Amino acid sequence: MWLKVCVTMRVDSAPPDPFSLRPKRVHEAEGRGRRAFALFQAARHSGPLVWILPAHAVEVPMLRGLPKGVGERLHLLRPVNETDLLWCIEEALRAAPVGLVIAEPSQPLSLTAGRRFQLAAEAGQTTGLMLIQTDAGSNATETRWNCEPMASNPDSTLHHWTLKKNKQGTLRSWILNWNGASAAVHMVSEAGERYQPAEPAR
Repeated sequence: MWLKVCVTMRVDSAPPDPFSLRPKRVHEAEGRGRRAFALFQAARHSGPLVWILPAHAVEVPMLRGLPKGVGERLHLLRPVNETDLLWCIEEALRAAPVGLVIAEPSQPLSLTAGRRFQLAAEAGQTTGLMLIQTDAGSNATETRWNCEPMASNPDSTLHHWTLKKNKQGTLRSWILNWNGASAAVHMVSEAGERYQPAEPAR
């Protein structure tokens, strides 16, 4: 069963919106918490939402359990093979009315595929989020996030989100508390900030 995530965030000492995905670009999330991160992003994007996952995938979004306003806007696509999945991603990114495209490719993304996705996102003015296996992303991605749940007491759900690739800025790491009962996402602490130059565009 997927998390029913909270969508209100309090940030006391961080930049105004540290988790905002740059529009008209394609981003990646890896780790055991990548789907929760995708749901969080879906709640923050307006307009139609497209989620593309393989037909053989066992877990699919439970529309009634999604954050308020997400299920009504979500369109699920389940292509039968990887070639069709990549085609669906590119076409969905080109669809101008779409607010966010979430996809779960089964195979590592090539540089060519990543560049095609970026061009499609620019053409459609759409944001993309690829949910990838660890180290299976494309060098063309705008940002790459590592998302992991953390052990916590029964009253809270901690997540560790690390921005491990960022073409536009520094790399950072946060610990968040998602408490479904309070309907809020709270910053617990900064897990550390690494002052490194962004990886060069490839």
